Amino acid sequence: MEPDILELESFLPYRLYRLADTVSREFSRIYKERHGLTRPEWRTLSGLGERGTMTATELGEQSAMHKTKVSRAVAELERRHWLTRMPDEKDRRVEHLVLTKAGLAAYREMVPLAKAFERELLARLNAEERAAIAKGVAALEGVISPS
Repeated sequence: MEPDILELESFLPYRLYRLADTVSREFSRIYKERHGLTRPEWRTLSGLGERGTMTATELGEQSAMHKTKVSRAVAELERRHWLTRMPDEKDRRVEHLVLTKAGLAAYREMVPLAKAFERELLARLNAEERAAIAKGVAALEGVISPS
């Protein structure tokens, strides 16, 4: 008896991965052109821009990045003088990461570009499709817990 075949093109996890990767790559052109950032660097910059101060562990959890990618992104943004590390007063093993004025300026420059990208992406869909996407994504997020 022949085993069942998994058709990747119709397998939902694969389709979601491919779609997310394609959208992410399309958006990455904007911050790569503007600032020469990699995807992990952008995620780090945007996480800190949104939340203010975070640890590398918190960044990894928030952005779903492996700790080595976070570490490299932090090192590069620090090299650019876009972030600084502050030791934790209670636990010297922990460092709090915060954007510098230059990092915050880059983040603030990128926010309207990111919002415009999202608007343009969603404008490719009609109102019913936009509502269905929002509802479907929220439903999946509600039943799948992050690891």
